[in-house]
Formats: sequence, structure tokens, C-alpha cells
Amino acid sequence: MADYIYLLESRLSQAQQRAIQAVREIARTKGLTVFLVGGAVRDLTSGSPVRDLDVTVQGNALKLKKDLEKAGAVVTGDSEATQELYVRFPGGVRMEVGSTLSVSYPKPGKPVVKPANILDDLRRRDFTANAMALSLNEGSYGLLMDPLNGVADIENRELRLVSNYGFIESPVRMIRAARFAARLGWQMEEKTKARYDTGKSEGYISALSPFHRGYELEEVVHEEDPLRVIRGLEHEGWMKVLFPAWTAAKANVAELDKLREAQAQLSMRGIQADASAAQFPLLTAKMPPKDVKALKKSFPRQGFVKEIEALEGEAKKFAAELSTKQAATPSVAWKILMAGRPEVVLWVAYSTKNAGLQAKFKNFYTEWPQARQKIPYTQMQEMRIVPGIPKFDELVEKIFFELMDGKLGTLEEMKAFLEPYSPPAPPPPVHLRRARATKKDAKVAKTRKKASADEGSVDDATGSDEAAVAEAAVEAMAGKPPAKAAEKGKAAGSKAVEAKAVVASKSAVAAKPVVAAKAATPAKVAAKQVAVKAASAKAAVKPVAKKAIPAKKAAAKPAAKTSAKKAASAKAPAKKAAATKHAPKKPVAKHAPAKKASPAKKPSKSSKKPAKSAAKRR
Repeated sequence: MADYIYLLESRLSQAQQRAIQAVREIARTKGLTVFLVGGAVRDLTSGSPVRDLDVTVQGNALKLKKDLEKAGAVVTGDSEATQELYVRFPGGVRMEVGSTLSVSYPKPGKPVVKPANILDDLRRRDFTANAMALSLNEGSYGLLMDPLNGVADIENRELRLVSNYGFIESPVRMIRAARFAARLGWQMEEKTKARYDTGKSEGYISALSPFHRGYELEEVVHEEDPLRVIRGLEHEGWMKVLFPAWTAAKANVAELDKLREAQAQLSMRGIQADASAAQFPLLTAKMPPKDVKALKKSFPRQGFVKEIEALEGEAKKFAAELSTKQAATPSVAWKILMAGRPEVVLWVAYSTKNAGLQAKFKNFYTEWPQARQKIPYTQMQEMRIVPGIPKFDELVEKIFFELMDGKLGTLEEMKAFLEPYSPPAPPPPVHLRRARATKKDAKVAKTRKKASADEGSVDDATGSDEAAVAEAAVEAMAGKPPAKAAEKGKAAGSKAVEAKAVVASKSAVAAKPVVAAKAATPAKVAAKQVAVKAASAKAAVKPVAKKAIPAKKAAAKPAAKTSAKKAASAKAPAKKAAATKHAPKKPVAKHAPAKKASPAKKPSKSSKKPAKSAAKRR
């Protein structure tokens, strides 16, 4: 189902929406419920242009006359029998304000009405497509009421009678059927068409009332394409019933096309004019004045007749205003055209023979609107002039008129014009976030110093253990019991291995895996190094962190040829030199990773090797 709230906002013009809002306010003040009914709902549903509005209130609509006039509407006619007011709102909006009624027909063409609710009012209408209503009340705005399934007939583009006796009760419905068929291109439903043919042959139209005859004649003038409707009614033979002197041949077809072209041009520029008053003299151009006068007299809206007669005089005044010296400026002429009554502007645009006015209308259609494309929105955005600022739309209109008059041709002129409207620059953003504090070198040095101190203490322990091993080897060569010598060597070796394991475990967190791989030397190499360094037992070792000896270099040292005998026979200076030479190549404790701390168990197997080798050599 269609969203009728959206259709009311999008399909109706601004003037029509304002008119509906005015009626809603009046009904709310009076405590009446109000509905949009009839052709307006049909056209909203089918997608056809909404030309006029039909509004119904649950109450006597005739009592709203003064309130409507206060709201800016002009009452052009009324009907006591049906309790209807015919009004025109600003912007050329035609509206019928009626009462919800139920109707009975004791005789054909003689209705008897009485107040009723909205559903009864819908059931007394002519066709199902017109028997729909939209609520305009608070709390139910946009609610569709369709008791006779008119939406289905609109989808099928069919006209179906509400009552089987519709043509007998009100013969004017046969003329309406022909008029709707000519305007919309719809067909009558099968049974409705059969009853229509029966009514024509039986002469139901003889009961047509003078009011309905004049109403249908006026509706022809209000049609968007009245000439086509006249021809459709002529084809059905109804123009002879309505007004025999008025036919399609009496119209000025060429001038009607010219008027329709001018109406389209003005519509593109935002001037929505109702062409009804301008069309009437063209539709009756070839009729005698006496017949034209009689035709006007039959119209129920005599206010519309006054509009037709006053149109020529208003057009002359407007043309004179548009021809003044002040109107020579394009912007002034534009403002005069937009402020004039649309129907008067249409008649001047169509009928003027003045070359100057014709040139102005030509510029109004083509040249002047191009100035809107030159509005520098990019430069305005750079100067912080955006739609959110106050009076932005007014500024855009000022720029449009300045450009239309040939001003603000250079960038400097445009900038100077926009400068007073540029708001001040916003203050710089405030950063509440604190800056990140720099790392202090003292803390880093302290950490490194602690690691170096731990390594130095372990090196001291290792050096003393190596001295003990060397001493045990010398005693073995001197002839002491092998058990004691082996026992000392074994104890010294185990102490050295344990000390190295402690260093590795302490510095495992800060070390890299690659350095750990290099620092973890095989057990044999460690034992042989201990044997070589045994001679330097008394030498002092500095507690400074050293880099780890690469595995290749450690493996390249001769191990098999080194013996405890050579270490014992070496001189003291040589021992000191050897101790000094090998001291810088001790592994650095800080590069041992935590994962590699477990290899400390491996030297436990090889810790017996120094003792075994000493016993063998013995």
C-alpha cells in the first residue's frame, strides 16, 4: 500500500500543502474532524496531477466561511443544498470544502441530504475510485479509508458505480464518466458500461438539474486539456445537453497551444499558474458574445467569472510595471515577475506584443537563470560560508542577483563581497593528552650496571675454581694420590659449571636467541678451557661484561694436545699472559636467553672428564 503521508508531502505543491494546513488548523479550532476525499485521493493514488482539492468535515461546512477568509482564502461560490464552499487559496489552489452527508433520491435528480459520518459519505459518491478518504486529523494523519476497494479499480483503470442505480439517481454521473474517460483514458467497468448505455437510450439525462449542468461546464474550463475533453463529450453527445452553442470548433486551437507553451516555460522557472481563466476566452473565441455571457452565467462559481473578466485589466497594469526604468535591471525585473500573481504573469507572457517585454521574458526563460550556475560555492566553503550559518539562503539570492546584473565578475570582487559574511575562524583544538615522557639514561645504566656486577661476581668464582683445578693437576703430576687430585679437579669443575649456569639463568630475559646459541658451548670445550686457564689461578679478573665467544672460535682451539703437564711447567709470566689473553673472551651474561638456561645440565656429564684425563696420563 502506498505511503500517503509521503505522497501528501511530495506530490502536492507548496501552495496546496499550505492550503491543507490552514483547513486543518480551522477544523482543529472548531473541534471538527477533517478528511481529504474524492478526486485528490484518486489522483494521489494513480499518479495523476492533483489539480484541485476536495475536503470534507464532519459538521456544517458553511459555518467555516469567515474562518477561511481570515486564513487568506477567497470564497468564489457556495451550495446550500450540498453544504459546500468553493474557495481559492493563494497560489491558484482551488478547493471544495463540504460536509459529510448521506443522500437519498426519492425522485431522479432530486436528492435529500442529511448529516452523516465519513463512511456513509463515501458510500453516497459516484464511482469507487472517488469513494476514498485520507484522514487529516492528529493521530491518524495519512490514514486511508477505502470501504469499496477503490484502489483495485484505480489499478485496473476502471470506473465502477458505487450504486447499481447511480445513473438513475443522478444522471450527471453519465457526463462525469465521459469526462473522466477523456481526461484519464480509463474505461468503464462492464456492468457500469451496460448501465451507462441503458441510461443514454432511456433518456436519464432529462432529469439533469441546472446546477449540475453549470458545474460540469465550468469543470471543462478547469481541465488541463479542455479541448480534448470537449471533443470527448461531443463524441458521447453530451455537449448538446450541456450547452449546444459551445463546441470544439469554436475554440482557437493555435492560441491554446501557445498559451500552454508559455505555461510550461513559467512552470520551469517556478511560477505555477492556473490557466483556467486564460483558457476561457480562447475556448470561446468564435462564439457570439451573447452565448459567452450566458455560459458565464451558468457557472456556480461566480468568483471565477470575475477572475476571467478582471484578467485583462490586471495584465495591463502588470505590463506597465514591468516596462518601467527600474525594471530595466535584470534583477529588478526578475523580482517583479516572481512577485506577480501567476495567472496575470501567464497572460502577459502569452499576450504581450511589446518587443521589450518579449525580450525580458525570453531572458527570464533562458539567460538569467544561468547566473545561478556561477555562484562560487567552493570559494564560499573555503571562507566558512556554509548552509549551516544564519541567512545563508538570503546570501545566495544576493549573489544570484549580483551575478545576473553583471557584477562580481572577478575573483577579487567576489572575495570582497563575501568577506563581511565570513564567520571567524574556529579556535585551534585543545590537546588534553599529556606528552609521553622520555626514558631516563640513569635507569638504563643502573640495569646494565647490575647485570655487569652479577657477571663479575660469577667470573671471580669461576676464576677461583679454575685455579683449584690447576692446583689439583699439579699435585697429580707431583705424585700425590690420584684419588685426591681427581677429587679436587672434579669438585672444581662442577663449581665452575654451576657458576656459569647461574649467570645464564640470571641474564636469560634480556638476551637474544642467537647470542644464546653462541654462548652455549659444548661441554668438552668448556672443560678444556678450564684446563688451559688453570695456570692463571692467581691472576685477577675484572668484573666487566664481555661478549660471548663464537662457537666456531671456541671449537678451533686445540684441546687434545693441551695437557696438565705443559700447564704445570709453564712459567708465571706466561701464565699471566695467557690469563690476560683469554679473559676478554668470556661469554656475556646479558645475551643468554631464558629458554636456553636449561643447557646448564649438560656440563654435568662432562665434569668428570678432567679427572679421568688426569688419571690416564698418570
